[in-house]
Amino acid sequence: MPTPSDANSPPSALIQVRGACPHDCPDTCALLTTVDEHGVATRVQGNPDHRHTDGALCAKVSKYTERSYHPERVLTPLKRTGAKGAGQFVPVTWDEALADIAQRLQSIAARAPEAILPYSYAGTMGMVQGESMDRRFFHKLGASQLDRTICASAGAEALVQTLGGKVGMKVEFFAESQLIIIWGSNSIGSNLHFWRYAQQAKRNGAKLVCIDPRKSETADKCHEHIALRPGTDAALALALMHELIANDWLDHDYIARHTLGWDPLRERALQWPPERAAKVCGIPVEQIRQLAQDYGTTKPAAIRLNYGMQRVRGGGNAVRAVACLPALTGAWRHRAGGVLLSSSGQFPAQRAVLQRPDLMPAQIPRTINMSTIGDDLLREASPAFGPKVEAIVVYNSNPVAVAPDSGKVVQGFAREDLFTVVLEHFQTDTADYADYILPATTQLEHWDVHLSYGHTDVLLNRPAIAPQGQARSNAQIFRDLAARMGFAEPCFAESDEALCRQAFGDAVDYALLESQGFATLALPDAPFAEGNFPSPSGKCEFYSARLAAQGLDGLPDHLPNYELQGSDARYPLAMISPPARNFLNSTFVNVTSLRNIEGRPILEIHPDDAEARGIANDAVVRVFNDRGSYLCHATVSRRARPGVVNGLGIWWRKLGLNGTNVNEVTSQALTDLGRAPTFYDCLVEVEATGAADAGMDAGARVGTTA
Repeated sequence: MPTPSDANSPPSALIQVRGACPHDCPDTCALLTTVDEHGVATRVQGNPDHRHTDGALCAKVSKYTERSYHPERVLTPLKRTGAKGAGQFVPVTWDEALADIAQRLQSIAARAPEAILPYSYAGTMGMVQGESMDRRFFHKLGASQLDRTICASAGAEALVQTLGGKVGMKVEFFAESQLIIIWGSNSIGSNLHFWRYAQQAKRNGAKLVCIDPRKSETADKCHEHIALRPGTDAALALALMHELIANDWLDHDYIARHTLGWDPLRERALQWPPERAAKVCGIPVEQIRQLAQDYGTTKPAAIRLNYGMQRVRGGGNAVRAVACLPALTGAWRHRAGGVLLSSSGQFPAQRAVLQRPDLMPAQIPRTINMSTIGDDLLREASPAFGPKVEAIVVYNSNPVAVAPDSGKVVQGFAREDLFTVVLEHFQTDTADYADYILPATTQLEHWDVHLSYGHTDVLLNRPAIAPQGQARSNAQIFRDLAARMGFAEPCFAESDEALCRQAFGDAVDYALLESQGFATLALPDAPFAEGNFPSPSGKCEFYSARLAAQGLDGLPDHLPNYELQGSDARYPLAMISPPARNFLNSTFVNVTSLRNIEGRPILEIHPDDAEARGIANDAVVRVFNDRGSYLCHATVSRRARPGVVNGLGIWWRKLGLNGTNVNEVTSQALTDLGRAPTFYDCLVEVEATGAADAGMDAGARVGTTA
């Protein structure tokens, strides 16, 4: 039942319900949902009482009612009737679906529980609907564990090995910085409220520098854009260190007291003069020297990292190198100095309480990496791999669209002997391959609690409306399955609201969450002004003994891409696949208003590269390599640097020009740290198809297939 927010509710039958944005974005906005006298949500807006949200939402989430009331939403359990991938289903009852699913899973579990695999990621970032009852269920079952690597694990591991955890400066203090380096982020599209702070700093005289292979919308608004080659960020960071050393732009006291491994890092950095880095990065030497001077002489200086830069072979090392910079200059002494990639490690989350790893069998089940699902669904049983995957339960993810090397992913999901259950709002690319689709609630219809990776507030999400149709929350679906399978532990009976209370325990004031909708963590303004990093040494670890113990380099270094430009004459172009501005991964692709703004799947290509291939603006092109190919429309644009093409994603495959998308050409190779995918480490060739169009446009397809 919706509850009025407070005395400020509109003087009518309308009420406003406090909530939180569930999507994979650092902003984690506080929401106000307006509900009319019929229980219908009429508007979703930002909560002006939440300082980070400040009443504003991105264009995507402001359209959230269009998702909840979408005419093609799945509102009843569906059972497959046609071939895998054909998308043919009939409605069934919950009883029928749950009984059959439970029987099938029990049958497999009796022989080989590791043959069952959960597959989920950040379709919701909520701790209840994303990582509570589901984990309990699979832990009790003894199913394979999932290594959830597909977005951020290389950067996360880099922060852990350098700073000791996923920690950084407070986002609000970017507003006071005098230099802001936005490294690998199109903040206007992917971090809107950080961008508000950056704009405030700019108005106060700060210089903004954007480092990105693509001339993004954010780069347009910065004072300088450094368009380096994909995968060369560590080389640039090491050259900056070289110049800081050569010009003595160092805080020797901070280095001596609060860092570990300075001498070997100094030696390595001195091997990277700007001239060497300029050749590797494909940028002018003077650009490197000027950036080093700006960073070394401007106080306070702040770096906003994002995850694009870590989606290459050396992504973990690149993040390590950048994360070392603030300690060299003593930027951490200032609350408006330092670096921020993720703040999520600062939250006192009780994940073991929510997830109950103690329910696992004594013999800990194997772990399968979600980024190699294309290969792993095609593996036969072996002593090294274990049992063949016989069942997969997908929720909060759309792997057929978002996982790399999607030709193999499709082959795996097309297996007739793979029992597939998908919890979803819509009939996505992955849902087309399901044996059962189970209707899940949206954020407006369930309880949840959220932390953030871009600020330090906890948020509570109250249900604003009743579940549509027969939809059930993720947690309820796993609760129901647990009951069908005879799991008798009391933890399987705990309600969604009870799980919300468990997420942080006494570390966060739940009464404040209930009354206000959010609670701010009590943290120092400048958390590392006097060191006190959460690392084993308490220092910023330039040299990681933990990495060295694994046989890895203890120091950050530049690792060239697996698919290094110039290494294969057949595929001369490097490709990155940054997100389309109006989608969030594959979410919102089927919201008509947003898809109309986005237009259609495009590839940005530099005029010189287009001319060399006879490619005109708006032409249908084929993008290809040994892994596969996809069709899209070319946008001839200087947003692409020469030699690099930008395949903006991620469209649903079935909304693509030929039923594929950009991940047809991306690789399952993993990063140096964190076992993450290398989406932006990808060589391709592009050719004109000679066609004015390729069948139906995306917009024409959606009416029957979304």
